[in-house]
Amino acid sequence: MPDGIASGRIVETEAYIVGDAAGHSYRGMTRRNRSLFLEHGHAYVYVAYGVSYMLNVASEAAGIGAGVLIRALEPLAGIPLMQHNRGVERVRELARGPGKLTTALKIDLRLDGIDLCRKGPLWLEHGEAEAGKIGKSTRIGISKDAHRPLRFYLKGSPFVSGPKSLNE
Repeated sequence: MPDGIASGRIVETEAYIVGDAAGHSYRGMTRRNRSLFLEHGHAYVYVAYGVSYMLNVASEAAGIGAGVLIRALEPLAGIPLMQHNRGVERVRELARGPGKLTTALKIDLRLDGIDLCRKGPLWLEHGEAEAGKIGKSTRIGISKDAHRPLRFYLKGSPFVSGPKSLNE
């Protein structure tokens, strides 16, 4: 961001695989979802419910639509920037949910399609922390193919979103 770098550890994701009726690629490529069909590692940013931006990472070869929604981060650096962007003080609430995460990091449609594997305005980087124990559950807030256990989260993390019943 113009005011500095903000970063965090990804602690929660949801996968939207090939053939998944809940995925934006299910009905094929459109102008809105074309970034989801880029080579793995590219950002697919879209507006959900006309209110919040969502950040996904394309996860397949070019031309195949599938991705991973980044649902939550544990803030690590640039916390004052995130607090300002979100208008909240509690660190736990800064990026606990996909809309909160994008607001905290000022992610919007300008970042749609960028390569997240190269340093730029937004990128993914391998951290130094141990991976920890990963839990899985059904995804949150969908109705199609909702039974699939495609939500993954860091067990015990206070930064994971969703109901406690899905985080055990």
